[in-house]
Amino acid sequence: MMNKARFISSTTMILVTIAAVLNAWVFITVLLGLTLAGLYEFFYLVKKKGIPIYSYTGIIIGMLIPLSIFTRFEPTGKWELLFIVLLLLLIFLMQFIRNDNTNAIIGISTTLFGILYVSWLFSFLIRIRYFLPGTDGVKLLAFILLVTKCGDMGALLVGSKFGKHPLWPRISPNKTIEGSLGSFAFSALAAILGSSLIPPQFGFSPGHIAVMGTFFGGMGQLGDLSESLIKRDCNVKDSGKFLPGLGGVLDTIDSILFSAPVFYFYISSVVIRP
Repeated sequence: MMNKARFISSTTMILVTIAAVLNAWVFITVLLGLTLAGLYEFFYLVKKKGIPIYSYTGIIIGMLIPLSIFTRFEPTGKWELLFIVLLLLLIFLMQFIRNDNTNAIIGISTTLFGILYVSWLFSFLIRIRYFLPGTDGVKLLAFILLVTKCGDMGALLVGSKFGKHPLWPRISPNKTIEGSLGSFAFSALAAILGSSLIPPQFGFSPGHIAVMGTFFGGMGQLGDLSESLIKRDCNVKDSGKFLPGLGGVLDTIDSILFSAPVFYFYISSVVIRP
């Protein structure tokens, strides 16, 4: 049964998501806010493990990624690759300044991973909305969010009522096989109900759309499990307390971090052939 705090947080996030999908400025504002909070939560978790990371530098650089994509800032043809190389060089230079070389490799790797994991993966929502030529990016954005978050909802509802068999207790002791199957079913159903969001020129059959929902819902589950692995390693239940009843921002966006990039590459590379 959903408690009051979870209901209020869920309702708020649904309303904010709808507003963000429909309005470009609300969209980028919400996305930047969630990116900032997600980066903060990630680096806070890592700091609790005693790893010497560069959290403030990571947060600042992490915010530049969605901003550069949104503003189409691309001074070179291979800007993203150059940006990653410059980022790595900067972190190495900051390590040179430190007096202690303990865990240097771990600190450098974790800082870079946090930026890519939270900021770069989440920024694919911008690409879906604005960088898929010949499509209605708003509808495609709504589709992948609908499929992914309905999968989250299905896992919660089915798992809490019927869950008896642990899915992967070493990573997430509360997730069940029944909840996972419920997630697949809800994602497939959401895809079918939201089929009008898919451009008709794609020519997808209902069966194709249902398979898409199942697949991208599965990507969402993989994203959820991946964040659970990080929390397990850091020995915490939730990434934060930003959303009462739901946990932190990372707990809210974790499934999107995997489903959105895969969806973008599927549409841009498979459906829309160069």
